[in-house]
Amino acid sequence: MRYGTPLGLADIAGPSMRRLLSDGDRVLVRYGAPLRPGAIALYRHPLQQDLLVVKRAVERRPGGWWMLSDNPLVRTDSREYGAVPDELVLGRVLLRLAPRPAWLAPGRRLERALRGRPEWLAARLGVSAPFEGGL
Repeated sequence: MRYGTPLGLADIAGPSMRRLLSDGDRVLVRYGAPLRPGAIALYRHPLQQDLLVVKRAVERRPGGWWMLSDNPLVRTDSREYGAVPDELVLGRVLLRLAPRPAWLAPGRRLERALRGRPEWLAARLGVSAPFEGGL
C-alpha cells in the first residue's frame, strides 16, 4: 500500500451483504484501490448517484464491474442495473471495524491458500465466496 492513499469509514445499512456484513456494521474503505474479482467494493449507485453501495465485485464486463449482493434474497445489484462504470467505483472495503473486527481484503496468495478450507476459517480471514446465482 502506498502512503497517502485515502482511507475512510462507511456504515452498512440493509441486508444485501448479510452473509459477510450486517446492518449497522462499520467498515474501513481504501479509496481509489484497484478491484479484482471477489473484492468488496464501495461505489455510487448507477441510477441514484447520491446513494453509496457496498457489493461484491464479481467480474469485469463491457461498461464496468458486475456487482452482486452476497445475500441471495436481495437482487438490487448488477442484475437490476447492469455493470457499474469505473468512474462510479470509489474504493475497496478492507476490513470490518465494528462490531466484530474482521479482515475483508486478503492478499491473492492467502485467498488461494484458503480455498477449500473450512468456511469459518476462510470467512474470518476475509475470503468469502459470493452468491453465484443469477449471473
